[in-house]
Amino acid sequence: MKKFKLGEFEEIVLLTVAVLDENAYGYSIKEEISTRLGRSVSIGALQSSLTRMKDKGYLTSRKGEGSTARGGRPKLYFHITAHGMQALDHNKNVRLDLWNSIPSKTQQLSYD
Repeated sequence: MKKFKLGEFEEIVLLTVAVLDENAYGYSIKEEISTRLGRSVSIGALQSSLTRMKDKGYLTSRKGEGSTARGGRPKLYFHITAHGMQALDHNKNVRLDLWNSIPSKTQQLSYD
């Protein structure tokens, strides 16, 4: 299982990069997570997670064009790799297996 070790935040970031496709850069990832999950994300935590996932081979990055709004610095765009998709698929299957293993009497519990 360590082959595809992903923490919850890493999984959310990786899923968000996949969803944003060609438009996945730091700020857009942060905003998408905030919008979809109602969760605030610090840029520092996001950058650390992106770096870790690049090191694991789950992501690649490329520099975009520089802009005057960014003081000439280019945006860094992220793309999910095949290995990253395998990690997401593995996590999804592990979770589905657990969900499908919940006994029916437990599934029928009321959560009013």
